[in-house]
Formats: sequence, C-alpha cells, structure tokens
Amino acid sequence: MSAIIRKIVTVVEETQMEMGRQVSPPTRRAAAIAVIENPFAGKYVEDLSPLIAIGEELGELLSKRAVAALGIEGSKAQSYGKAAAVGENGELEHAAAILHPKMGAPVRKVLSKGAALIPSSKKRSGPGTTLDIPLGHKDAAFVRSHFDGMEVQINDAPRANEIMVAVAVTDSGRPLPRVGGLTAAEIKGEDGLR
Repeated sequence: MSAIIRKIVTVVEETQMEMGRQVSPPTRRAAAIAVIENPFAGKYVEDLSPLIAIGEELGELLSKRAVAALGIEGSKAQSYGKAAAVGENGELEHAAAILHPKMGAPVRKVLSKGAALIPSSKKRSGPGTTLDIPLGHKDAAFVRSHFDGMEVQINDAPRANEIMVAVAVTDSGRPLPRVGGLTAAEIKGEDGLR
C-alpha cells in the first residue's frame, strides 16, 4: 500500500430502540476510518495521482473492514457512503482526489454491486473533528428509507499533515422509516436511481 497509515479505527452502531419502540431487527451501520499521512501537506502539487491511487487502495481496505465489522457478506450491505477530512496543511482537493476518481470501484467490488453514486463529504479541520458520512442505498438512490448519515470522530485526527478517510456501510436503512417513496423491495437496480 502506498498510503502511510498511522491508525485505523472501526466503529459499529446498532440501534435497538427508537422513540420507545423496539427496532427489530436492529439497524446497524459500520465505518472504517484510516488516518494517513498527507504527502502533499503544505504545498501545491498539480498532479494528485498518488492520492487517487491511495483512494483506490483505501476503498478496498476500508470497505472490507466495515463489512467484516457488521459480520455480513458484502452483497448483504444495503447502504454506503464515504468521507474525508484533511488537516490544516492540506486542501480540499486532496480529499477529493482520494474520494472520487477511483475509490468507488473497489468499494462496489467488495459489496458485489453498487449502481448508485456513493454519497460523500469532505472538509478541512483539526484533531477531534466530527466526520459526517452521508449514506444512501447502494443500488437505488431514490430509496428514502436509506437517506441517512453516520458521525465518527477520532480524538487525535486529523493532525495538520494528515487525512482522515472513512467508508461506511449498513445492513439496513434508518430505524422505523415512514416517509414513503421507493422501498428497498421495489428496486429495479438498472440505473442507480430506482
């Protein structure tokens, strides 16, 4: 791997009760977060291809870890999302280079599909920042029950010359969804939308 990784953190969240009602089965989501060295911190670099390659590597590594944390096969994952936070000496384009050109393909491979765009967010911040990972159904973006998000935080990341990169997956939608729209059972999975 070309990324210099300082640490990896995996978080699993399971909701069993919502508004006094039992959630059965519980909704679960997992995020795997890598804290890596930013090779371009503090300087402008035109060619960001090394970060693009890192994004491809992290896509596979982090999605495998998130799926393993849920204890499911990749094909059973329902939603996904990705996010990155660059430390103060980085720029948003560093996060974009990791998240966009090549990260998606290995994530989709681990999950055995993924016709919908992978929701993403990026920001510049310091240690202890909250990373908001947007979530959407992996095969049909219009499934409202899966419009969600997951917050993660690492108390000492990202440092000024680091990037914190996360991939999140779920085995379900939100707990007790009831805002209508296309359901997961109605997905055709042809265009990534419906």
